[in-house]
Amino acid sequence: MSEENITRLYLDDKEYILIGTAHVSKHSAEQVKEVIEQEKPDSVCIELDEQRYQSIVDGNKWQETDIFKVIKEKKATLLLMNLAISSFQRRMAKQFGINPGQEMIQGIKSAEATGANLVLADRNIQITFSRIWGGIGLKGKATLLMQVIGSIFSKESITEEELEKMKSQDTINTILSEFTESFPRLKTPLIDERDQYLAQKIKEAPGKKVVAVLGAAHVPGIKEEIKKDHDLVRLSERPPKSKVPKIIGWSIPVLIIALIAYTFFANPSAGWQQTISWVIWNGSLSALGVVIALGHPLAIITAFIAAPITSLNPLIAAGWFAGIAQAFIRRPNVRDFENLSEDVFSVKGFWHNKVTRILLIVVLANIGSSLGTFIGGADVIRLFFQNM
Repeated sequence: MSEENITRLYLDDKEYILIGTAHVSKHSAEQVKEVIEQEKPDSVCIELDEQRYQSIVDGNKWQETDIFKVIKEKKATLLLMNLAISSFQRRMAKQFGINPGQEMIQGIKSAEATGANLVLADRNIQITFSRIWGGIGLKGKATLLMQVIGSIFSKESITEEELEKMKSQDTINTILSEFTESFPRLKTPLIDERDQYLAQKIKEAPGKKVVAVLGAAHVPGIKEEIKKDHDLVRLSERPPKSKVPKIIGWSIPVLIIALIAYTFFANPSAGWQQTISWVIWNGSLSALGVVIALGHPLAIITAFIAAPITSLNPLIAAGWFAGIAQAFIRRPNVRDFENLSEDVFSVKGFWHNKVTRILLIVVLANIGSSLGTFIGGADVIRLFFQNM
């Protein structure tokens, strides 16, 4: 058996065999099978979390998941990243005839075949992105969203340089490589913390002999981190949210409500004018956004009714209600999401895909409501001073 890409560690009477895999290499999957069959470990650790594992073993079930369940279980971020990764992998499969992730699938099969314990050793992807999201600021969030969405809709060929990077990085790291170059501090939640998490999970795996199937980029860090103890609870915490956006978000509606209430008290007629202006501007512009997206009439009406109310509550948005109304009438499933990588290449496909239509409705309804808030809010202030 070739020892290439294999690291053996001995710690506290346990043997750890780290296989540094290339996520786009057929050889890596073959090596994983060979090592596990020959070593017959007590446990096999793989670089997956529960959600990504389920998407592999229950692929068809995941495709049939409806959008309401996705929203209810707060898996929207996971779904977006799965879509980005799926699109990226499709381009690779088409261009190079490579199916990334085969070494993880092989690790699962070989663990089952040898009777080893299967340990899902990676941190929940939503926690990782939550910790990234909490440390990049408003500009960084906009950049990240654009990069993720861009990777979904990209038609560009993958370069040989990118392919070489993927031989040592996992897919998530590759997709975000440009982003982490712009925000170096994100190396901590994306790589360093995951090295610590992976190391602790590997160390805690049951048995005296443990095989770990890992992206080669994680091996050097894990070799060092496995010598230390790490708090998995701390590494799994979501970062505290800043109170500043919340204060600003609540200040505007409080001001609008206060101005309208005071105007009603001083001049009821002017108060009614303010209220009507607020409702018309918010409702009409939000509904117009749904019309532009060719939304269902129920979604249009929902946007008109919801916008004047949701604009006074930063925790909710008109687009969400309009999108849910559209989804209720034209319910998509995850297969519609996966078809995005093909559908967005044509105008017909873009408008035909149920998910794209809902995304358009959500975005345009929220943009319309935001414009209505500024215009309607300005008119409320104008009428306040005009009548004072």
